[in-house]
Amino acid sequence: MPNIKSAIKRVKITKARTLRNASAKSALRTALKKFENALRERDMETAQTALRNATRSLDKAATKGIVHRNYAARKKSRLTKRFQKMNQAM
Repeated sequence: MPNIKSAIKRVKITKARTLRNASAKSALRTALKKFENALRERDMETAQTALRNATRSLDKAATKGIVHRNYAARKKSRLTKRFQKMNQAM
């Protein structure tokens, strides 16, 4: 444990940010899983809503620095591509 006042503050801030980032990353994974499940069940209305939510979650995570912006862009592209492919198959 640090002795210097500024270092103590940095530890507290790091803990708070770590918790917030973990929560946001978990919410992102949940949004992605909901989309995956909707696609697996071939429920296109739910999948469309889930895709919108997943895209929004990815954008938020990229903005807040939880995931890299290129990762978010690549993931959104791939999810949209899968949705379109499944939608055409129906």
